[in-house]
Amino acid sequence: MTDSLLVERSGALLTLRLHRPALHNAFDDGLIAELTHALDQAGRDPSVRAVVLAGEGASFSAGADLQWMRGMAAASESENRQDALALARLMRTLDELPKPTLARVHGSAFGGGVGLVACCDIAIAADSARFGLTESRLGLLPAVISPYVIAAIGPRQARRWFATGEQFDAATALRIGLVHAVVADDQLDTAVEQQLALLMAAGPVAAASAKALVRQVVASHDADARDQANAELIARLRVSAEGQEGLGAFLGKRRPGWIDAG
Repeated sequence: MTDSLLVERSGALLTLRLHRPALHNAFDDGLIAELTHALDQAGRDPSVRAVVLAGEGASFSAGADLQWMRGMAAASESENRQDALALARLMRTLDELPKPTLARVHGSAFGGGVGLVACCDIAIAADSARFGLTESRLGLLPAVISPYVIAAIGPRQARRWFATGEQFDAATALRIGLVHAVVADDQLDTAVEQQLALLMAAGPVAAASAKALVRQVVASHDADARDQANAELIARLRVSAEGQEGLGAFLGKRRPGWIDAG
C-alpha cells in the first residue's frame, strides 16, 4: 500500500486499486508516479499473470485533481509539458504492459479515468457507471489519452465526445466500444472474476502476447511481411513448452498444467 495506491496480490493476480476515495480517485503527480511504478514492476514479474485496475470508494477515477490542475495552471509551459509526458508514460505503460489487464469500472470515469479504461485489454462496467471526456469544458482537450481512446471508440465517436465534453452512461460506453460488458452493480465482481478465470485458463504466454499480435497486425501495411511474421509466430508457439503442453492437454483430454499452477 502507498498513499495513493493499494497493491493487492492473490496468487498470480495483481490488483491495483486507486486509493484517493475522498477525491474520487482523481489523478495528481503522486498517483501517476505510483501507478506507473507498480505497472513497471508487474510487467517485469514473471509470476504475475493478470492485472486488475480498480478504484476505491464511490468512483473508478474522476480524472485530474482540481488542486493539481490549479497548480499546473500557474506553472510554465515547459513544466506543463513534462507533467503531461509523465501521464503519457503511464498510459503507454498500461497499454503496452506484457500482461493481460482488466478495468473494473464503477461510479465516475472521467477524463484520464477514461484513458485508463481505454488502455486496458478488457473493461467491465457497472450499469450505474458514468463516463465523460470532459476536458473541453475547461478549454482543454484529452490530448495525452487520445491515441488510446480513439483506438477504443474510433475517430467518428471521438470527434463528438472530445468536442462536447458531455457525460454518457454505461450503455453508451458499451455501444461505442469503450467497455466490453455492462452488468448490474451487484454483479460487477462476479463478472470480473469470470473474465479472470478465462484469462487464467489461457496459456500465460499466449494471453500476455495477444495485445502485441493485435498491435503488429494493425500497424502492418505489408501483407507478405505480415504473413511471414504471423507464420513465424505460430510456428514458434507450437514448438514452445507452453504450446506443447496446451496441445498435449487438448489431445489427451486433460487440463493444461498452467491452470492448476495459476
